[in-house]
Amino acid sequence: MEKGAEALAVLVRWVRGERVMLDADLARLYGVTTRALNQAVRRNPRRFPPAFILHIANEDLANLKSQNVTSSLAWGGRRKPAFGFTEHGALMVASVLNSDRAIAMSIYVIKAFVKMREELVANETFLRRLTEIDKTLLIHDEGLRDLYEKLMPLLEPEPEREKRKIGF
Repeated sequence: MEKGAEALAVLVRWVRGERVMLDADLARLYGVTTRALNQAVRRNPRRFPPAFILHIANEDLANLKSQNVTSSLAWGGRRKPAFGFTEHGALMVASVLNSDRAIAMSIYVIKAFVKMREELVANETFLRRLTEIDKTLLIHDEGLRDLYEKLMPLLEPEPEREKRKIGF
């Protein structure tokens, strides 16, 4: 994977269970203002079905502040809700902007989404294997616990018997 795509992969964020890139990040990559990008999107609504774009509420944006350098809403931050673009939406933005830079950068954006998908699959495979190992260990743990319970009585010393007196 090229270094440029790896650097862009950090711009891919999770919002409401979707992998998206924020409009401001795409605008920087494509060399336009966020306002120009959003204006191009609004002028072409048929190109952006709900599967391509998310309207990000202020609550979601607040959750992303730790991931993204965003100014406070009270101190000159965004005035309008942000857009989040899925992999297909990010590619569609490049087509509506129709600039050489947008077309060139769209290749890196797609590679970033693909890299993130590959990492997700690798993590899924790792977790599946870990679950299998965990099940195997549980079976062994039960066997060891059973063996321990059977051996413990053999390891305990026999209690001393009280001697009975013969006679009175």
